[in-house]
Amino acid sequence: MPNSSSAKKRLRQNEKRRLANRTIKSAMRTQIRKVREAVDQGNFDLAETEARVAAKRLDRAGSKGVIHRNTAARTKSRLQHLIKTAKTAK
Repeated sequence: MPNSSSAKKRLRQNEKRRLANRTIKSAMRTQIRKVREAVDQGNFDLAETEARVAAKRLDRAGSKGVIHRNTAARTKSRLQHLIKTAKTAK
């Protein structure tokens, strides 16, 4: 437990930030899952619309520092590649 007042404040700030980051990360993961499920079902129109939303969520998480910017870019690239290869395979 924190003893000084500044340490108590830091604990409060850390808790707020942790919850905010968790919300952003959870929404991002859910959106990525929706894209993958749409591709698995063969619904490419839905997959592309969900991928746009996923890209937005990934960019936001990257800009806020929840994940690294390069991780966001890599994930977006992999999702686009997944959709493209699934389309051509069908």
